[in-house]
Order: sequence, then structure tokens, then C-alpha cells
Amino acid sequence: MMALPPDMLASRVLFRDAWLLIIDKPAGLPVHGGSGGGDNLENYFEALRFGLPRLPSLAHRLDRDTSGCLALGRHKQSLKALGNLFAAGKIHKTYWAVTDGIPEKKQGRINLPLAKQTTKKNRWWMKVDEAGVTAITDYKVLGTFENTAWIEFTPRTGRTHQIRVHGAAIGCPLVGDPVYNPATTSSCLHLHARTLTIPLYPQKEAIRAEAPPPAHLLPALTKCGFL
Repeated sequence: MMALPPDMLASRVLFRDAWLLIIDKPAGLPVHGGSGGGDNLENYFEALRFGLPRLPSLAHRLDRDTSGCLALGRHKQSLKALGNLFAAGKIHKTYWAVTDGIPEKKQGRINLPLAKQTTKKNRWWMKVDEAGVTAITDYKVLGTFENTAWIEFTPRTGRTHQIRVHGAAIGCPLVGDPVYNPATTSSCLHLHARTLTIPLYPQKEAIRAEAPPPAHLLPALTKCGFL
């Protein structure tokens, strides 16, 4: 992926107040630098300062190839408050995905614990494992086309790769997922953080942001009934 213009993130702000920013993260860009270095979302946070003395900080994570709603705290106090809300499961997230395969039931709950699998070469992935940590995902089929489904996933826990593994576990691996859907013919992961709802202020209505689907999802979504 080519580097974004320095101010590109400013045009992707979905919500902004004195404590919080919610942005529409582009697919293909890691949220922070890894051990190998390279471009990452934090390199562009200067454009999100909006007059404050400090840069915003990540309140949670999205995978590199996942697009959509991402929350940033603008103060130490807001980061602490957001961390507490995430830990307590009070922040509501929905994801849109396009899958190879259609679930037998139009909606349901996937309750399958997950564990990390690591090889001697330090490669890793997540797998369903009864000895793993609790992982729960609700899903609802929003549309279908041939053997493809447009699914809304609502994670009730926040495990690494949770939606990707749970989708594959019910016979519906995500389009463009080389790890859990090796037969995929797409080079783009079809997973999008559609909405984020945050009850940040006790005396006010919860903050809700919605990110439009990225261009690479639109053809498949349209076939499944979107628009």
C-alpha cells in the first residue's frame, strides 16, 4: 500500500470532541509499527492533533487489513476511561464481512474458545481450542449471492482474529483471508468495522459512529443486496 498523504486521516474523521476521535481506518495499514518497521497509522497522527498539545493515542486495535471505525483518545484521562469501557465490554462493535459460504442459520451465536498456535519459525495463527480463552460472536446474514454471504458480526469478546476464525469455524471463511481461507481468490480481506458505539459520558447519549464500506468491498456487497 502506498503511503497516505500526511493529512489524509483528517478527512477520515467520523467523530470528534475534546476527549475522543473516531476515524475510518484504511485497509492495508497497520495501526502501529512492528518489529520490522514500515509505514503505520501512528505516523499520520500529527494531522489529528486539532490544536491540542499532544497527539491522540490508540484506544484499541484493528488488524492491518481491516478497515473502519477506530477510536483514539485525546487525553490520558480519556484513554483510561476508554480502556475501562473496553475491558468491561460496554463498547458495542459491529463488523461487516463477505464470506465464502453461507451459514445454515440466518443468525446465531458462535461460542468457541480460541488459542494461539505458534510454529518454531515464530509464525502464528489462532485456532479453536477447548483449552483456550472464551470467545463469543453473534452474527446475522444481511444478504447472499450464490455461495457468498454478507454477514454482520457482533463480537461479545475481543480476541485476536476472532471474527476471522469464528467465520471459518462455521464454514464461512472471509473472502481475502489468506490465513483462515487459503483457497480465497481475492487479495483484499473483506472485513470492515462498520459501527462503534461508546457510552463515554454517563449523563449523555452514547457516541455512535458508522464507517462507509471501502471500495474493495462494494462489488461483493452490491451482489449480496447492498444499495
